[in-house]
Amino acid sequence: MKRNGIFFWVGAALFLGGALLMTQVIGNQYPFFAGYVILQFIVLAVAWSILGGYAGYVNFGTSAFFGMGVYTAVFLFKSAGAPLAVQIMAAAAVGALMGFALGLLTLRMKGIFFSIATIALTIVIETSITNWRYVGGAAGIQMQRPAVTAPFDNYVQMLFFVQALLVVLAVACSRYIQNSWMGRGLQALKDDELAAECTGVPTLRLKLLACVISGALMCAAGAPAAMYLQYADPTSAFNLNYSVSVLAMSLIGGTAHWAGPVVGAILLGTTQQLLTVTISSEVNVLVLGVMLVLFVVAAPEGIIGLIRKVRRNRNESEG
Repeated sequence: MKRNGIFFWVGAALFLGGALLMTQVIGNQYPFFAGYVILQFIVLAVAWSILGGYAGYVNFGTSAFFGMGVYTAVFLFKSAGAPLAVQIMAAAAVGALMGFALGLLTLRMKGIFFSIATIALTIVIETSITNWRYVGGAAGIQMQRPAVTAPFDNYVQMLFFVQALLVVLAVACSRYIQNSWMGRGLQALKDDELAAECTGVPTLRLKLLACVISGALMCAAGAPAAMYLQYADPTSAFNLNYSVSVLAMSLIGGTAHWAGPVVGAILLGTTQQLLTVTISSEVNVLVLGVMLVLFVVAAPEGIIGLIRKVRRNRNESEG
């Protein structure tokens, strides 16, 4: 376990070093625009999997948390000119509070009822933001990027690296949860919640923790988006496509392991970016649906589950 931990942190350091190196040697800005979106989806997919994958509570409220992250940043920048780091930390705190409140109100619900409640949360928050004129209301609000700081040449490069940092944070949290008592408890309640309670697993506390951590990471991922687009409006920030895409990425990659959402987000996120450039962004939804159906039918445990199955069959044949 210690050796795996060392490998993980060495890999994380190499990943961040590579991201920083990219900002220094690549002059074309498109790779950073596209890379930012892919990294953003990695954070969202990993965060979703903490509750939806480990605990088995299917959350359609990703867009609510993402949108609140966007508008937390918008409010802080407009009212106080807060720097990006403060915007992200504040968004994470707001997301944690939202996750805690959502947990208290809905986690005694199960199955489809919980999922419907998370959709309702998105609608309620989007309606409130739409009627809040201070942050632009339904018309949206333009954002003026501040001056960029060294060692970055422009703001998009900095946002790309910041999102890379959030990826490492999200994956580290997910990996720790999976390998800790919390992950074992969440797996137990996913398998049989009543049996888990009977054996002394603190199911409600675990679900609340999962909601808080997941919500904090989702909101943090949304905070830089306003500066990335230099614009924010409720329709885009609370778009239900975020919820659907993140769910698909997690399921395609595999929710039983922390690496699954990462693989799924890279695969689908990269495919969507390529399709946007070569064909049309409208094709993304079609591709998303086709890939989701294919994986649900052919590989219900996702790519990670498929790899494990192949390895297991190979070992059995060799043995």
